[in-house]
Parts: sequence; structure tokens; C-alpha cells
Amino acid sequence: MGREQTLLPSALEAIGNTPLVELSRLTSCLDLDGRILAKLEFLNPGYSKKDRIARQMIEDAEAQGLLQAGQTIVELTSGNTGTGLAIVCAVKGYHFVAVMSRGNSTERARMMKALGAEVVLVDQLPDSTPGQVSGGDLALVEERAQQITKERSAYRADQFHLNGNSRAHYLHTAPEIIQQAGAVKIDAFCDFVGTGGSFAGCAQALKEHDPKIKCYVVEPVGAAAVAGEAITQPNHRIQGGGYAIPDLALVDRELIDGFINVTDEEAITTTRQLASLEGLFAGFSSGANVIAAAKLLQGSHKGGTIAVLLCDSGLKYLSTDLWA
Repeated sequence: MGREQTLLPSALEAIGNTPLVELSRLTSCLDLDGRILAKLEFLNPGYSKKDRIARQMIEDAEAQGLLQAGQTIVELTSGNTGTGLAIVCAVKGYHFVAVMSRGNSTERARMMKALGAEVVLVDQLPDSTPGQVSGGDLALVEERAQQITKERSAYRADQFHLNGNSRAHYLHTAPEIIQQAGAVKIDAFCDFVGTGGSFAGCAQALKEHDPKIKCYVVEPVGAAAVAGEAITQPNHRIQGGGYAIPDLALVDRELIDGFINVTDEEAITTTRQLASLEGLFAGFSSGANVIAAAKLLQGSHKGGTIAVLLCDSGLKYLSTDLWA
């Protein structure tokens, strides 16, 4: 059981085909009527789902003739896409510059540097809190990424706009979920959005497989911009998403069947339960996805089966209060 055991030519071929695990202990503890199926994306080489999009964006750019041998690649990142790009660039021989807010956990910057990336850290806004990256903080990172791209005539692996982001999940992640679930009928999928790429790609593929599958956007309470709510808590603690960006370029709103808001405390508590009950050491957004699935099982999807992604590893947050 598990992943196919074959000799791989590089780390790139180790990306994807992550296991799908039922969270039966957690659903029992929460007294939920239904099932939650979790895709263990933290078992990718860079410990997150973003390895998938890093490979897809770079391979798409090569196929389209947009990326030249030896050219520098630049991207803004909260750390996960940067790690994935650092791995892809290390294998393919590109120089990679990761531009990241100082508000993200230090583990991520250290990991990217270890993988050969040049890491540029951007100061947060004066009223921002370390560990709580707002949309305003992200705008500063975007400005610096654009500047570096221009100065170095670099290729911008723009995860907020390149179709390779959502395509990676459309072509691979969702089909894997469908195949691994087998005879188990999936009723819904919910996903915490940052760029919206994993939601868009998975939702499209899942609905093509079965139009009855409902797909829900997960956002932080107080920063649910995609749902059209007023922003009252831009400095939430759920790292890697919830940037309070109302219009995500990759997300077709026709794919959205509803919205689920989660609090910082709900996400943190559930992430800790994933570790203590299921032996799955994941990050903030994974807890957000699972508690969102639990809310569906307590409401409109009682008795159903919900699919989620466990987006990244808890190892990336050891310096944060997630594990305090």
C-alpha cells in the first residue's frame, strides 16, 4: 500500500500522488455524522501542495518558450510556493529569487535558502503583527517582486495569475482524489483560499467528474473578502491565505457553491487535533479546511463525505504559537 515504489530520476517525479486518508478518529471525537477524506499534501518533497504548481508553472513556461536557459525566476511567496520553486529550480538549473514578507515563519526562509534560493524579506506595514500577514503586507511583497523581475530581466512565476497554478490541481490533485476514493462517493470539497488555485483546479475537475459535488471556499472570520464581507480582521493568524482579496484571478465564481468562515482558534485547535488524534502534523490552513468540513457535516452535508487538502507540514510553524 502507499505510493508506487519505483526509482525516480529526480525530486520532481516525487511530486504528487500523495495519500488520501480518512479522518475517522477526528470525526468520532467531534461526534460527526459523515466522513472526511484528507489529501496529505505535506508529503510532497517541499512539504506542501505548492510543489505541484511550482513544477506546472515552470514546465508550462518552458513548453511555451517563455523561459530561457539560465534565466532568473522570481516569485512572491508565503514560503510554500517558494520552497516548491526552489526545488524545481535546483533540479532544472535556474536561479530562483523568493520574495517574502517578514511576517511569515522563519522556517520557510531557512528552508528556501538551504535549497539554493535567494531570499528577499520585505518588512510588514507598521500596524501589522509578525505571523499575521495582511493583504497590505502582501502588496508590499508584490511591489518588490515586480521591481526585482524588471531589474534582472527575470521570469515571473506569478502564482496569482498563471494558469499553471490551477492546472496542476485540475490535471493531478483532483483526479488523484477521485481515483483514491474509489467507490466512496464524494459529496463536497472545501478549500482555504490564498491564490485560489487549488480550489479552482480541484473544483473544476470534481464537478466534471460529478456535477453534484458541492465546492466551498474557506476564509478567515473577519477577512472573508471573496464572500463579499467587510474586512474587520486583516491580521488573522491563519498563514498562507485569507489575504482579503475579493477577486482572485484564477477562481471562476460559477464553481463556488458556498462560503465557510473559520476563526483562528478553530483552525489552531483542529490542527492540533489532527496531530494528537490522527498523527498528521500539518499547518494552520489544514486545520481550517478540516473544521470547515466538520461544519458541513454538522449542517447541509450531514451524513456525507467531504474531501479536503492538508496543505502543508506543521514543521513549517515550529516557531509560531501554533505549537506553543
